[in-house]
Amino acid sequence: MTATQKRGVRVRFAPSPTGFLHVGSVRTALFNWIFAKQNSGKFILRIEDTDKERSKPEYEKNILESLKWLGLDWDEGPSPNGAQNNADDTQNNAEKSQRESASSRRKSAYIGDYGPYRQSERIKIYRNYIERLIGEGRAYRCFCSKEQLESDRQTMLAEGLPPKYGGRCRNIKKEDGEKRMKNGEACVIRFVVPETDVEFNDLVRGNVKFSGELMGDMIIAKSEDEPLYNFAATIDDELMEITHVIRAEEHLSNTPKQIFLQQALNFREIKYAHIPLILNPDRSKMSKRYLESSVNDYRSGGYLPEAMLNFLSLLGWHPKEEKEILGIDEIIKEFDIKRVQKAGAVFNIEKLNWINSQYIKKKTNTELAALLRIFLENKNIDAEDEFVAKVAGAEKERVKTIAELAEAAEFFFKLPDYGPELLTWKNRTAAETKNAINESLKMLDEIPEEKFAREEIGNALQQLIEKTGRGEVLWPIRAALSGQKASPDPLEIMGILGKKETERRLKIAMKKL
Repeated sequence: MTATQKRGVRVRFAPSPTGFLHVGSVRTALFNWIFAKQNSGKFILRIEDTDKERSKPEYEKNILESLKWLGLDWDEGPSPNGAQNNADDTQNNAEKSQRESASSRRKSAYIGDYGPYRQSERIKIYRNYIERLIGEGRAYRCFCSKEQLESDRQTMLAEGLPPKYGGRCRNIKKEDGEKRMKNGEACVIRFVVPETDVEFNDLVRGNVKFSGELMGDMIIAKSEDEPLYNFAATIDDELMEITHVIRAEEHLSNTPKQIFLQQALNFREIKYAHIPLILNPDRSKMSKRYLESSVNDYRSGGYLPEAMLNFLSLLGWHPKEEKEILGIDEIIKEFDIKRVQKAGAVFNIEKLNWINSQYIKKKTNTELAALLRIFLENKNIDAEDEFVAKVAGAEKERVKTIAELAEAAEFFFKLPDYGPELLTWKNRTAAETKNAINESLKMLDEIPEEKFAREEIGNALQQLIEKTGRGEVLWPIRAALSGQKASPDPLEIMGILGKKETERRLKIAMKKL
């Protein structure tokens, strides 16, 4: 049995709260979540908020709410007794506090009793490792100014060498470095990168090799209390016992840096999978309009969470069979990390719209009514649940989003203003159109209100339609009822509106004529 099998699969999603959660990040979260579910593993949420200036509480809240909306629940969080915040300075206690049993820190469906891990609450832990590396001579304080670094860089470029830090401060004694720092001299902390090759097998990209000789000593912290990304992520992945890191392709260059740190600290090996970039339909780099659109934008635009998950799962991965509509359980069952492609994944908004429309059609009228009501409330529209459900059923075959459904269905609740020219069918005159509406009203008036439904309405108007013409009768009725050029079948509209409202709208049309 391997070490991974003993521990079980543990993956993490580690966003920075420096902006609203966007679709590119969600795809990363989704692939991790699916992989965890598929392997009966754990999905860990870690907020990487060490960037004090750019990290905002509202962005973290957005991340949590977006994951909740999508159903991507995480499996662990810090202990409610504040053990993470008050972790002892000693390394053993720091590690122990992070390796509590999963059952003792399982969270509720939302933020609940347990939140995600936050790097800003783990500074003492990082400091211990920084001190350890400095003490072992694997890290040192660097006092080079920006001007000096840029001058060195330009010199190397002029000589045809790869620009990297040349190790100017590497030989400063630890005691001297501490003294200069205490005297107020600005410095950062650099890690001594071995001038050897690092090689690993990426689960998506295959064998990958980097040369440490080309990297130079990297900055791992601005100070003992200000760790940078690669360092903090490496420590967290070890302490949280992460077995697989599934992340975007742009992080590929960070992997050798983290592996060098793992080796220096005698950490476990981790398996990596770097998923492809998201591209425009013309295969150019993904435009900010879509990639950086927050999940909230899609939610407020009327996209369904299950449709978003279905669409995003197909960005870079595809099932064995050519299927476009897959529920989340089916995706979990079929997902294979080895089937994730290396090439960029095309973001096609038309495809997303189509997938969303398919999920809308699958919804019951009652389910759609609950979703539609939220959008109607934004328009100050209130109506009975039964009526809203009927309206949703009439429009759901014609729309791509719930927002579009609300726009298309608004006429059921408020008759829009329209010009009399909308009422006339082809070359018919206003007088002929008015007469057709008037004759229709006479036929409809004979239907009892309790029987005022599509079939009865159709039967009542059939004789007039045969005599006058289908378009001549139904077009002005459709226009009068909806105030629009396009709408559902007028017979269906009348059945939903009821007898009184139908007659009221037809009489308004006659006045316009």
